[in-house]
Formats: sequence, structure tokens, C-alpha cells
Amino acid sequence: MRRTTAAVAMAAMAALAACAGGSPGATSLPTGPSTSASALDAPASASPTPARTAPPRAATPAASTRHPSTPRHAATRPAHVIRPAATTPRTSAARSPVDHLNGVGNAQQVIEVAASGYGTSYATLTAYEKRASGWVRGFGPWSARIGVNGFAPSGQKREGDGRTPSGSYGFSFFFGVNAEPSGIHYSWRHAYTYDVWDDDPSSPRYNLWTDTRTSSAGSSPEPMHNQPSYNYAAVIAYNTARTPGMGSAIFFHVSHGSGTAGCVAIPQSELLSALRWLNPAKSPRIIMGTTSAITH
Repeated sequence: MRRTTAAVAMAAMAALAACAGGSPGATSLPTGPSTSASALDAPASASPTPARTAPPRAATPAASTRHPSTPRHAATRPAHVIRPAATTPRTSAARSPVDHLNGVGNAQQVIEVAASGYGTSYATLTAYEKRASGWVRGFGPWSARIGVNGFAPSGQKREGDGRTPSGSYGFSFFFGVNAEPSGIHYSWRHAYTYDVWDDDPSSPRYNLWTDTRTSSAGSSPEPMHNQPSYNYAAVIAYNTARTPGMGSAIFFHVSHGSGTAGCVAIPQSELLSALRWLNPAKSPRIIMGTTSAITH
């Protein structure tokens, strides 16, 4: 028994000497797996000797940073405190008014005809031209008239429905009852009284300009010698595959002040400006549809 008591006393003296001689920081935090909040916050009375209570635990820098009321790593991770991306609008993602023009292939000229919805015959026409700096407005916005029953959704245009087809199309040629205007770049075809447009889905010449002196044009063809609508006009290259019943005779022509049978119409002076502006070397397109369908 005396040998055991002596050994315990010697171990206690050795531990006391080690605490007094080491640095306070080295002994204030356990180094083993037991470094938990309960171990760090143990009351001083739980220490085996009074010597452990001499250095004030609150003065230990390492212990104060682990206090439950202080966020861990708050001083080294400011991104977790300030998040400007959450409160600042992402203007870089905003769409430009002409972003949709980037999807028109190699076209350098675009005429856009947009209506507020599918049921109206009123539309707005705006022209854009692509330059080295990007797309710029050529002319417009101008008021335009489209089919009496508005736009047909993409792929839903049908013969005789009184709707203008939605989509992006080129131009075939220009024509008119009047003499060829100066300054145009497309080929011009004069419209005589014997010229018609075949709009009979059962006809072999469906959706073609037809000279009735030499060819049959089916039933009830569209007269091309039509004033003032066809004083000047451009053929919109719609249904060039001539699929029966998908619609025919879609033109860009002089407005007669009301809705059309499916064409796009603007006042004559404005139309002449547009016809002179269009240049086949710039692969122009006409984009038609509702505002939401065109720009998104």
C-alpha cells in the first residue's frame, strides 16, 4: 500500500510540473479526439489540481474562437456574410430588343411584322439591317395591316382562312400594275389583265403566277391586275413547296385601309421605300407573328 501511494504522489507531482512549465496555449485545448465544446467549457472545479485554474481560460485565444455564440470561420469567409449576387439584378442576362434577329441565318436585312395577338388585323412593321457593329433599325415602326383574322400560329395557315402565316420567309420577286419603280434590286414583273395567281389547291399550278393565255389557273384565281393593292408588291416566298391547302398568294403590297386575305399591307409611299431598300444580295427575310412569338 505505501508503494502504491508513493507512486500516485510522484505522478501527481510530475503532472503539476508539466503544467507549470508548458505554454498556456499548449494545454488549454485537448489534442486528442475529445476536442468537443463540452470539454472546452468544463468548470475549473473539475480539474484534478488547483494549478489548472490559475491561467484564466477566457484569455486563451483559441478557446474564445470556439464559443458557441461566435460563427466559426466568420472572419475568414466573408462570402458567407455578403452575397451581392442575391440582391444585384443580373443585367448581363437581359435580352436585347434585337436578340431574336441572331437566329435569321445569313440575312443582313430583316422586316419584322408583329401583332399584339393572334386575333387582330393590326400590326407593326419595323426593318433592321446588320452592319459591322450589329443590328440597327432601317425604318419603322410603321402601322401595317395583316389578315382579317390576324396571324395563323406557325404551321396552321390554311387556304382561305383570312390569316397571315407566321414564320420567317424570303422574297421571290416584285410586281405591279404600275411601271417598274426606279431603284429596286429584285426582278420586276408587270401585272396585266390576263395575269392571275392560282390559289386552287386541286390545281397543278397551285400557288404560282399564271398567264391565262397559255395556262389554266384552276377555279377562282387571284387577279394580279388589282389596284390599288397591287400597284406595287413583293411576293413573300411562303409555301414554295406548293403543298395543297397550306395557303397561297401571300404578298407584301399597298394597303387598301382594311384587313387583308392573308397578306401584309402598308401605305404606298412606305411600301416603295421598303421595296427600294430590300436587296437580294443581303438575303433579306420577313419575320411575321405575334410579338411574344417573335421575340422569345
